[in-house]
Amino acid sequence: MRAIVPMIRTTVTVFLCIQFTLSSFSQSISFKNGKIEAGLGLGPSFFLGDLGGSYGKGKAFISDLDLSLTKFSLGAFLNIYPAEWLGFRLSVNHSHLEGNDNQVNLKGGREFSRWRRNQYFQSNILEGYFGIEIYPTVLLENYDGLKGKFRPYGITGVGAFHFNPKGYYYPNPSNQDEKQLVELKPLRLEGQGMTEYPGRKEYNLTQLEIPMGAGFKYFIKENVYIGLEVLHRKTFTDYIDDVSTKYIDPIYFPKYLKPADVPIATQLYNREPFRNISRPTTGKQRGDPKEMDSFFSTIIRFGWRLNGSFSPRARALKQIRCPVFY
Repeated sequence: MRAIVPMIRTTVTVFLCIQFTLSSFSQSISFKNGKIEAGLGLGPSFFLGDLGGSYGKGKAFISDLDLSLTKFSLGAFLNIYPAEWLGFRLSVNHSHLEGNDNQVNLKGGREFSRWRRNQYFQSNILEGYFGIEIYPTVLLENYDGLKGKFRPYGITGVGAFHFNPKGYYYPNPSNQDEKQLVELKPLRLEGQGMTEYPGRKEYNLTQLEIPMGAGFKYFIKENVYIGLEVLHRKTFTDYIDDVSTKYIDPIYFPKYLKPADVPIATQLYNREPFRNISRPTTGKQRGDPKEMDSFFSTIIRFGWRLNGSFSPRARALKQIRCPVFY
């Protein structure tokens, strides 16, 4: 009996070591056991569309940015890394966007038409996307730990976002301190869904997006990093700000809207009278349908590596490994 007990102990020990070795090997090549990171991101968000902008003719990207309308973005993400140079990201973000023709810097140029238009919008944005990250410098690193490592990367992917443009209605135009924030889409300010304007379909408040950007990580500990990322969202709608094409004839509002909404739509579709400007607008340009709206954010990211060689869990597992593998 005494001889059997040590044999049983030895057999169990060898069996456990073999099981752990096979498990470790399978983890190293299995996608589902890849390194996992989770974190938070926050920073300013910016709208790029028809409303607002810099002086002169409307420009592309940051050259037409309204810094005074900078808003805040907050999000969370989960990353899986089948390899150190490749990452897959799932992210959910909440942002706020705003555009205002009143912010245009008048210098006597083409910007006057936007100032005269005098439109305004704001919208909350809720988005979710899947992204692919590429870390080109990883192959140049020495694999002796993560602390102190600087890793630039690029990212692109696909996602969806929900928006709902709103604007201010003034029940008493002579008193602009009294105002109401109203939803713009139901007012059909550019004839969306009206048979008199067959080419203007009602738009959906949930749209596809293509996120694309670049950033970097810096590991302040083996499993903790801070980073900075600029992420642009290409969209397929020109109605984030509810402005896209030409002015309609307001005589059609009573046909399609509730009686209470008719004066609201009549005021909001054309706000030039607030500039003391009176001119025929039907058929005139209200927006630019050739350019889709977009938005981007500059994000400070805080991330934690939840598993992998340097995680607390991995270090704990190392303590129970068979000595032969140290």
